[in-house]
Amino acid sequence: MVALRAVCVFCGSSDPAGPRYREAARALGALAARSGVSLVYGGGSAGLMGELADAALGHGGRVTGVIPAGLFARERKQLMYDLSDAFIALPGGLGTLEELAEVATWSQLGLHSKPAALLDVDGFWDPLITLLDRMAGTGLLQPASRDLIRRTRSAEEALAALAAARPAHPEKWITAEER
Repeated sequence: MVALRAVCVFCGSSDPAGPRYREAARALGALAARSGVSLVYGGGSAGLMGELADAALGHGGRVTGVIPAGLFARERKQLMYDLSDAFIALPGGLGTLEELAEVATWSQLGLHSKPAALLDVDGFWDPLITLLDRMAGTGLLQPASRDLIRRTRSAEEALAALAAARPAHPEKWITAEER
């Protein structure tokens, strides 16, 4: 079981077509606030980032926005990861995908054991799920590594899955000092 004090949410800073993505971001922000879970995110006020933060704040929640400054993007991501007990990816673009891949890779390498979940809205993450399953099916991704990213379909399911997750204990491929 994971004590969820703070969850890092990766999501788009753009305004997506269709209301379901915005509704999912608002639902997650409101539920986190009501559940006493702080949110850590990229700090943007537009798009899904803004919807998430505004909903959490509107329900009395705590939000930490970590905004990149110049060449310190690497330190920014490290801070986001350090402040969080788990990770959720809402729909987003390349930045969302990159951040999700990085936290999963770090877990695979044994650098952390924090759970990650996709909050899938209207099948947005279907292509990624198919790709991950194909990677595992061909042997390019170990089953334990495939299981590092959980698929959920609602804010409630995402927080519940993360709270119920058992920390991953993969074989440590590298040590923190080797990073």
